[in-house]
Amino acid sequence: MYKYIKRILDFFIALVLLLILFIPMLIVALCIKLEDGGPVFYKQYRIGKDLKPFRIYKFRSMNTDREEFDGKMSHDQMVTRVGKFIRKTSIDELPQILNVLKGDMAFIGPRPWIEDYYKWFTPEQKRRSEVLPGISGLAQVKGRNGLSIKEKIKYDVEYVDTMNFVLDVKIWFGTLKTILCGKEAEISEAGIKDEIEELKSEKQSRKKNTTKASA
Repeated sequence: MYKYIKRILDFFIALVLLLILFIPMLIVALCIKLEDGGPVFYKQYRIGKDLKPFRIYKFRSMNTDREEFDGKMSHDQMVTRVGKFIRKTSIDELPQILNVLKGDMAFIGPRPWIEDYYKWFTPEQKRRSEVLPGISGLAQVKGRNGLSIKEKIKYDVEYVDTMNFVLDVKIWFGTLKTILCGKEAEISEAGIKDEIEELKSEKQSRKKNTTKASA
């Protein structure tokens, strides 16, 4: 029952926030555009509820020059001056209000990840996709990127099993606290690769053990 009420609440809260934050978001967009003339938004396909892909919106925080992949620039050097500020304050996540309005996301839920993660998930880990992904979630208030990938998934599945109004309110306030403490939510591309490699290694290890057991 709560998941239906949650969707209605999310829609109206997103609508009100969009009206309130329209001018500040417009100013942020202008700052991003003036810094290097590149696109204002960063768009990427992520996996949502029931494993369906959707396009997520964020304010662009990185330079459009992708020399990072040639080893010429570090990840930190790729982040623009405006990008450093909007990442630290989580302002870069504000365009996801549009995703909430569209019904792709909720305010609270497991963070949406790229498809490469899901290739190595166990059936239990895939359960994190039984609810709409969120702008913030239980894993984010429990430690953000200080958690291992297994811990993040564990908290995501825990949220799926215990989702309720009181928990969502606690996560709302926990999110505000982490933002005020200046904890950056963004994970580097190298960090993403490391997490995927860890999941891949675990799946391959499970496969080997299964093969040995059946031999």
